Amino acid sequence: MSAECRVRRIPSALSTQHSLLLIMTNKRKRHIAILGSTGSIGTQALDVIRSNRDKFEVEVLTAQDNADLLIKQAIEFLPNCVVITNEKQYDKVFSILDPVGVKVYSGEKSLASVVQMETIDMVLTALMGYSGLLPTIKAIEAGKHIALANKETLVVAGELITKLANEKRVFILPVDSEHSAIFQCLSGEEGNPVEKIILTASGGPFRGKKAEQLKYVTKADALKHPNWSMGAKITIDSASMMNKGLEVIEAKWLFNLNASQIEVVIHPQSIIHSMVQFLDGSIKAQLGLPDMKLPIQYALAFPKRLKSDFPRMNFRDFNSLTFEEPDTETFRNLKLAYHAMEKGGNVPCIMNAANEIAVQEFLNDNVSFLEIPEIIEECMVKVPFIAKPSYEDYVKTDKETRKIAQERLKL
Repeated sequence: MSAECRVRRIPSALSTQHSLLLIMTNKRKRHIAILGSTGSIGTQALDVIRSNRDKFEVEVLTAQDNADLLIKQAIEFLPNCVVITNEKQYDKVFSILDPVGVKVYSGEKSLASVVQMETIDMVLTALMGYSGLLPTIKAIEAGKHIALANKETLVVAGELITKLANEKRVFILPVDSEHSAIFQCLSGEEGNPVEKIILTASGGPFRGKKAEQLKYVTKADALKHPNWSMGAKITIDSASMMNKGLEVIEAKWLFNLNASQIEVVIHPQSIIHSMVQFLDGSIKAQLGLPDMKLPIQYALAFPKRLKSDFPRMNFRDFNSLTFEEPDTETFRNLKLAYHAMEKGGNVPCIMNAANEIAVQEFLNDNVSFLEIPEIIEECMVKVPFIAKPSYEDYVKTDKETRKIAQERLKL
């Protein structure tokens, strides 16, 4: 490895902790917008806020379809406003929340607009998939710091997002447990070169199985994650190793690394959330029980650590921590992700769009588990390559990829 590749080049959005402290602690409370408040990350974020009412204020809540839960959350936390993106649900939400003084908006345009409110300090983007891209861009343009739980935003448009964040002096704080672990390991290490980062993966429900054994697995099989409780889409991504592929690309942009500096290892116990190896060979790891509330709280409160009642890890409960090489021949999505990262341009956007279609069709029982990487690879070949895409190019690429993937399914 050359001396150049050994040097960590972390973008300013992750590097100046003391500046962030000065910027974000001049208020008694941090005002938070939660995009996707009814999903797994959103509900756990509200758990964190519920336990720290003196530290956080809920400014905005948004949901796609789950009007009932959004209403319940809004009545409890009384945000400035809510957005229900499914416009058919607007009247129901408005009729209940308007009398209690909560403003109600609907539609995708409203979602991209509310993140620019002056009263917001930080936007937690917990939307699913490609839908998180535009609201994140609009939030950054408005100078809002980002707690990022939507990995697809950096997968699809990492160069655009990181450039914009640097221009606007916005901090992007990772919420994914693996990237939070890396971020925590890097804390206090400014100026110390990093040789590589090591992202851990549980291996999912099909760890150790070969392609022949995966021919007839069902969505029920794939949704049985051994360690984590997550939404359907991310659980399928975990089973196919695409989730780890997305995290590899996200890590490239969060920590400004190249492919040779990002390693993946299978760690079935999910206790070590990720590791950093420095130039001198020393490795730092962040450990803890599988619980997303810890990285959520760390991002929302950074650079402070808040006291919590989260379950504590007891080493006596774990007789061994084991590690394995990922099987990229059986789980080809991880290999496809590395290829997309190395190719760059709009290829990660193609990969992500194709995967979103393939996973949804698998959940709809229209394709087999092993067809997921086939659909992705076919789209990566067929959709025209753009080396330096603009935002409009990403939108066009996403739309074209979905069309090609859908047409392939009709054959």
